[in-house]
Amino acid sequence: MAHEHDHQHGAFHAHKKGDAQHSHVRETSSQGLLLISLALTFGFSFVEIAAGIYANSLALISDAGHMVTDAASLLLAILAQYIAKRPPSAKHSFGFGRAEALAAFVNGIAMVLLVLWIGYEAITRFYTPHAVGGATVTYVALIGLVVNIIVAYTLSHDKKSVNTRAALVHVMGDMLGSIAALIAGLVIQYTGWMEIDPLLSLVVCLLLIKSTIGILKESSHFLMEGVPFHIDYIQVGEDLKATPGVLSVHDLHVWEMTPGYPALIGHIEINQLQDWPETMDRIKEMLIQKHGIDQIARLAG
Repeated sequence: MAHEHDHQHGAFHAHKKGDAQHSHVRETSSQGLLLISLALTFGFSFVEIAAGIYANSLALISDAGHMVTDAASLLLAILAQYIAKRPPSAKHSFGFGRAEALAAFVNGIAMVLLVLWIGYEAITRFYTPHAVGGATVTYVALIGLVVNIIVAYTLSHDKKSVNTRAALVHVMGDMLGSIAALIAGLVIQYTGWMEIDPLLSLVVCLLLIKSTIGILKESSHFLMEGVPFHIDYIQVGEDLKATPGVLSVHDLHVWEMTPGYPALIGHIEINQLQDWPETMDRIKEMLIQKHGIDQIARLAG
C-alpha cells in the first residue's frame, strides 16, 4: 500500500486532491429533533407512571416503561451524535462516528430486556388477575398516543441515521403500547374483562421483537465492521479485476467508516506501474458509480 506519512496528525488525516470530500460524520442527523422528542417523551413518562400505578394497569405501566426507555434512548442518541461530531484525534484517527451505532445497539438491548419483563408480568397476571381502573387508563393512554404521534413524526424527518431510527423504533413501540392501553381501558371500562390488560401487553411485546432484532442486527453488523448490506463483496472484487490495467486483486476489505459511508482497502497488481494514476482513476470511477464507495485507500502493486 502506498500511503503518504507525516509526523503531524493533521497531515495524516488531511484530505488531498481526489480524496472523498465529505465529513466522516453524518451531517443530516439533527440534535434539535432529538431534543424536542426527548422533552415530550420524558415529561409525559411521569404522568403515565403515576397513572399506571394508580389504575393498577399493566398495559399502562408497560407504556410508561416504554416512554422511560424512549427517553433514555433519545438521550443516548443525543450524546452519541455529540460524540460523533468530535474531530479525529491521535488516538482515534477515524473519528467517533461509531458512537451512533454503539448507542443503537445499547438501545436494542434495553428494549429486549423491557419486552422480557413485560412478558413475564403479563403471564403472571393471567393466573392472578388485578382490578384495573379502566377510565383512568383510557384517558391517559389517549393523551399518550397523541404525544407518541408527535414524537414519531418529529423523528421521521431524520431517516438516514441508524441511531435515530433505533430511537424511532422505541417510539413506534410506545405508540403501539398506547393503542393497546387505550383498547384495554375501553374494554375494562365497558365490559369489566380484566384479562384484556395482560393480553394486549403480550401482543405489543410480539410486535416489538421484529423491529428490535432488526436494529440489533444492523448495529452489531456495523460495529463488527461487516460489509454493508447493500454492497455485494464478490461483485466488487470481480469489477476490480475487470478494470483495464488490473492483473489481480487480493486482501480486499469493504466496511463502513461511519453509517452510510462505505470504504474499501485492498492490494491490486497492475500491468505497468507508470500507468497507476490512470488505473486508479478508473477504479475510483467504477467504485463510486457501481457501488457507491468513495473512501478508497491508495494501493499499488
